[in-house]
Amino acid sequence: MKKLLYFFAFLLISMASKAQDTTRIIEPIPAEKDIDASKPTNLYTQVNVLPEYQNIKNGSDLYGSRFNIQYAANADNLFIIEVPFLHSMATKKTGLSDLRVRYFSAVKRNITPRLIAFAPFLDITAPTGSVKDGLGIGSWSISAGAVIGYIVTARFAVFPGVGYVHLTKPNYFADSISFRSNGVGLQLNGSFSFSKRTFMFINPTPSFINTNGTWKSFWSGDFSLNRIVVPNKLKLNISFNPDFTNEIYVYRAGAAFFL
Repeated sequence: MKKLLYFFAFLLISMASKAQDTTRIIEPIPAEKDIDASKPTNLYTQVNVLPEYQNIKNGSDLYGSRFNIQYAANADNLFIIEVPFLHSMATKKTGLSDLRVRYFSAVKRNITPRLIAFAPFLDITAPTGSVKDGLGIGSWSISAGAVIGYIVTARFAVFPGVGYVHLTKPNYFADSISFRSNGVGLQLNGSFSFSKRTFMFINPTPSFINTNGTWKSFWSGDFSLNRIVVPNKLKLNISFNPDFTNEIYVYRAGAAFFL
C-alpha cells in the first residue's frame, strides 16, 4: 500500500510541474471581474470550512467538520485536498477520517459558444481514518475521467462527467479473500443561477461497480444551495449529500473564502 501511495504522490507532483510549465489556453480571469462560482469548470483558489452531520442507518452517526483547500495553479489547473475531522457517536472517538485528493485540468475551453470546457480529472480517497474507531472505510478509491461544461441558457448549465473507478480491498478483509472491484462513476451536474450571487447545484452521482464478477449499482448525489455574500471573497452554502443505496445521509453548511 505504501508503494501505491508513493506512486500517486509522484503522479500528482508530476502533474503540478506540468501545470506550471504548460502554455495557457486562455488568459487568466481579470482581477476586476467578479468570481463566477456557479460554473464548476471555473477554477479558483479557496478554502472551504464545512461542518457536517452524517446520519448512517447501519452504523454510527458521525459529526464534525471537513476542510476543503483548493489551489488554482492557474486558470486551467486545480489541486484539491479534503481533510475531514469527525466524531463517532458509537465509539466516542474523534479524529481524522479518510483524506480525499483531486486534480482538474481544463485542457480545452470555449470549444463552441455553448461547449465551454473539457476537463479531465483524477480523484483519490485514501483510507486514513480508523475503521476500528468508526472513522474510515478502510479502502482506497481511485477514479479518473473527464467533465464537460455546456451552457443551456443564461441561467442553466450542465457539467456531466464520467470516470473509471477502482476500489481496493478494505483492510478488515482477510488477505486470503480475493477482491476485485472496478466500475464506472457518473455525475450529472446541473447549475441553476437564480441571480448573479445565488445558485444551486443538482448533481446525481450514480456508480456501477463490479466486485468479483457481480455488478451492483450505487445511487447517490450532491445537492447544494450557494450564496455569494461578499463578491470575490466569501460564499456561504448548505448541502445535502445522500447515499441512497447504503442509506447514509450527509448534511453540511459551510463557508468558502476566496484567496
